[in-house]
Amino acid sequence: MNHQHKNQPHVRKPEWLRIKWQAGVKYGATGQVISSHCLHTICQSGLCPNRAECWRNGTATFMIGGDVCSRNCKFCNTRSGCPLPLDGQEPQRVAESVKQLQLRYAVITSVDRDDLPDMGAAHWAETIRCIQAENPHTAIEVLIPDFQGREDLIDVVLAAQPTIVGHNMETVSRLTPVVRSVARYDQSLRVLKHIATRGFTCKTGFMVGLGETTDEVHELMHDILRSGCTVLTIGQYLQPTTHHYPVKEYVTPEQFRQYKEEALSMGFQHVESGPLVRSSYHAEQVLNHQ
Repeated sequence: MNHQHKNQPHVRKPEWLRIKWQAGVKYGATGQVISSHCLHTICQSGLCPNRAECWRNGTATFMIGGDVCSRNCKFCNTRSGCPLPLDGQEPQRVAESVKQLQLRYAVITSVDRDDLPDMGAAHWAETIRCIQAENPHTAIEVLIPDFQGREDLIDVVLAAQPTIVGHNMETVSRLTPVVRSVARYDQSLRVLKHIATRGFTCKTGFMVGLGETTDEVHELMHDILRSGCTVLTIGQYLQPTTHHYPVKEYVTPEQFRQYKEEALSMGFQHVESGPLVRSSYHAEQVLNHQ
């Protein structure tokens, strides 16, 4: 493994990335519901900078399949290793949490489960069905893994009829093999195309500040749009620990605004672009653009 990046100079975090942490009553109540149902959230494992804002508003992104990922991407703070067996009661507990939180819009993601024969697809589908049974008026956004490109497994999830289906590109083509451990750029594009071809509103997200050029970002956006994906999030990469891939640049709010304008002019229907934007940030707003 190449450890050269550890010797590179640290890039100082700019003022626009300083987060004013305000918890509030709803924040504590959201956290209590999640912990009482023994659930995991990407808000916590991903060290999301918007956790306080979202939890204050009574929203959270549930992470299913456990909290140990079978992959080891250099940008992600989720624990990696040998995952535990799936918890068969987890789908129902997620559904009950969504009901208790009175969510109008629920977002579900997962760790990668390459250790399982179906990579967790049936568990995904069961979670969606349980949420629908307990919360018939709640929209469900899913952020799925690539299932190693297996369309039959993606279709297991799609058959449960989620509202919005996302799969993240994460970064530009050149940097994909550097920061993602298993996923491949072209394969992720094929996943997006498959989702869109099946008639679902398709969503993806990527990070900037990893050393990409603006030309590479434009190429990525064009590739995404050609796949049929029409909803996009763009956010700043933040290095979780010193063991992770280093931040190469803190992209300015002005550049984020420019990326958004360019993406919308290219034909994307909805774009969230900003330093603190993450995949599920203001996710429910996509319904206003359908």
